[in-house]
Amino acid sequence: MIGLAVFASDAISSTAYATEEILLILAAAGTAAFSVSIPIALAIAALLVIVTLSYRQTIYAYSNGGGAYIVARDNFGELPAQVAGAALLTDYILTVAVSISNGVAQITSGIPALAGHRIELSLVVIIIMTVINLRGVKESGRVFAIPTYFFLGMAFLTLAIGIVRYFSGTLTPLQHLEPIEAIEPLGWFLILRAFSSGCTALTGIEAISNGIQAFKEPKSRNAATTLTWMSSVLIVIFLGFTLLAHQINAVPSLQETVISQIARAVYGQGFFYFIMLTGTALILLMAANTSYADFPRLAALQAADGFLPRQLTLKGSRLVFSWGIVVLGILASILVVFFRAETSALIPLYAIGVFLSFTLSQAGMVKRIWKIGHMKPGEVIHNNVTTLEYDPHWKPKMVMSGVGAFVTGIVMLVFAVTKFAQGAWFIILLIPTLVFIFFRIHNHYREVARLLSLSGKKPRINPGPVLSVLLVEDVHAGTIRMVNYAKSLGCNWKAIHIEVNEEKSEMVRQKWTERVGEGELIIVPSPYRQLAEPIRGFIETELSELEDGYINVIMGHLAMDTFWEQALHQNITIVLGLALQGLERVVLTNVPYQIHHLEHNGNGDNGQLATTGTTAIEQPAPPTKSTP
Repeated sequence: MIGLAVFASDAISSTAYATEEILLILAAAGTAAFSVSIPIALAIAALLVIVTLSYRQTIYAYSNGGGAYIVARDNFGELPAQVAGAALLTDYILTVAVSISNGVAQITSGIPALAGHRIELSLVVIIIMTVINLRGVKESGRVFAIPTYFFLGMAFLTLAIGIVRYFSGTLTPLQHLEPIEAIEPLGWFLILRAFSSGCTALTGIEAISNGIQAFKEPKSRNAATTLTWMSSVLIVIFLGFTLLAHQINAVPSLQETVISQIARAVYGQGFFYFIMLTGTALILLMAANTSYADFPRLAALQAADGFLPRQLTLKGSRLVFSWGIVVLGILASILVVFFRAETSALIPLYAIGVFLSFTLSQAGMVKRIWKIGHMKPGEVIHNNVTTLEYDPHWKPKMVMSGVGAFVTGIVMLVFAVTKFAQGAWFIILLIPTLVFIFFRIHNHYREVARLLSLSGKKPRINPGPVLSVLLVEDVHAGTIRMVNYAKSLGCNWKAIHIEVNEEKSEMVRQKWTERVGEGELIIVPSPYRQLAEPIRGFIETELSELEDGYINVIMGHLAMDTFWEQALHQNITIVLGLALQGLERVVLTNVPYQIHHLEHNGNGDNGQLATTGTTAIEQPAPPTKSTP
């Protein structure tokens, strides 16, 4: 029962908007076309049965988790796997945007005064969920169970009361002031558009096959049972909401959701009406939260394979994939703002990725079962993902997976064609673009690995001379620490000052003579008041004269106690590092000088040295190095 709560929230939450999306498309043919929503819902329910049966086979075949990415990679190779990965990542981002937008829509339906702030409310929810996930709050089955079963209880109660009131003749249809007039005929193209919109009810089905490892033994059987229960509940609620929506004459509207209209017709605008909207909003938020677990995990898996930046594999102090969580929150926020938190505007982007992953997963299962069918009885093949063993019943299983792949592929094409002008074109272009980027990243990592490899080579160990170059902006306590550090290295050193102001340069030269009294200070002119370019030019000149040697560029850094204080000072380490990173045999060293409150150097005020010569030289703080 806990497994149903954890993995079903994404799928079951889609019932909150699937019926509404069907009616929204049929509204183009007028109110009379709403009756077609019932056969469309029945067709979607049949499709859900096919997908469920197909995924049950995937669950048994991949007992350690069989998402579309893993199945495609195991059976087809890297290119289909990256297509599946791009589709799934896109799906997870849209899940957050759609679920939170619709959850806020449920709230504003009950509190119309908030309707003008849907975008702001959605962004606040995304920020809160991102922060909570960054804090590493552990997902608990019991935590998920509360909103999930609360919604299920309210949904079944609403359906039961609605059916009783319908047969008793007390279920009064809603009265709408402005009837919808037809703007186009009810043709097959419009019906297919409504069908594709309603297919959003299937989103989240793959969640259980992704999370098999979370189940108790026997994992595959428990996961398959949970999938069956989830699909059954989903079908009952989806068909029930569609039937009630038809009976009460529900009309899709930006001001009030269909769920709100159903609850209002069944309960009136009393206590249970608001409870129903609360339960719906909660399960939609839970559905969004599942993406905060799935997106970073899949991104880390692809990054570990070398198809995304390696930073996505890093876990923060809270043992969560922090980079993935932040990226998900940012991208979902952009979608919410761009599409004004309107579920109907986001839906055309949604289902293509979902059904593309369905198709690749089931097609992968067809190939896997085909291999099994051509093995010898008793033969066993092990690989890194799963185990292949001859199965005498391979033919009906292959037919089932083949039907699943064929049907979901057809639905994907229908969605791409019927929703192309409404926004599906963006996803059709986005997924190949993402795959191209993935392989560019992969090729980059492979090339870097090749260049760094010492396999079959005997490296030449030849330490050369080192020249330290101090970057001097002014002469103070921090400067003396830089000098102290440079002298401790026991190598040649010189200091340079970039002249952007002649008067200041002369003052720095005078201070250097008075307070340091040793070493060479070179004034480098910068007529255009640039910093990075003159420094790079000077370093390039020194490199040309230093054969097989290294240049250690030393720069000071005033380290403040607080972040806001640090922001008040120049922090050009990153900029300078980027400017010098293309130069070989150049090392950038950052020597910090800590500025603490209520502390005095003893030689002057505010850390400024008042002594002359070398009497103020002290032991340096440990430097930090980076090689550009």
